[in-house]
Amino acid sequence: MNTPRLALLAAVTTAAVLAAPLAHAQFKNTPAVQKAANAPSNADSATAYKKDAARHLYAAYAKQIHKGKMPPLLYGVAIIETEIDAHGFVQDVRVVRQPAAAEVTPWAVEMIKKAAPFPAPAKMGNVKYTDIWLVDKSGRFQLDTLTEGQR
Repeated sequence: MNTPRLALLAAVTTAAVLAAPLAHAQFKNTPAVQKAANAPSNADSATAYKKDAARHLYAAYAKQIHKGKMPPLLYGVAIIETEIDAHGFVQDVRVVRQPAAAEVTPWAVEMIKKAAPFPAPAKMGNVKYTDIWLVDKSGRFQLDTLTEGQR
C-alpha cells in the first residue's frame, strides 16, 4: 500500500475513533419534553393508535426530530413496544430489537416514559403498539410510522 493511501486510511480510522465518544455523549441525557396538546385518540386499533403516539412523540421532542430523509448509515435502529393505559400513561416499554449502539436503548426508553401522558386510547381502553426508532449519530430521530425515508 502506498504512503498517501496509508495516511488517508489512518486519518479516516482516527476520525471514526474520535467521533465515536462524541456520538455516545448525545445519548447520556434525554432531551426535555416540550408539552403538546393531548387530545384523546379515536383510534380503534393498535396500528391506528401508533400514528397518534408517533405524532405525540414528535410534538414532545420537536427539536430532536430529524428533518428530511435520514442519512444512509443510521447510528441506531431499535424496535420498541409500548403499552399505554386508558388514561395515556405508559405501563410498559419493551425493547424488541436492541440497536447496535447500546446507549440508544435507555435514551429512547426514557424519552417514551417522559413523554407521558400520551393520547388516551378512548376506544380501546388500553393499547400495546410497536414502532421502529431510526436514530442518527447526532441524537436526532424519526419513527418508522412517520419517517421521511432514507437517503
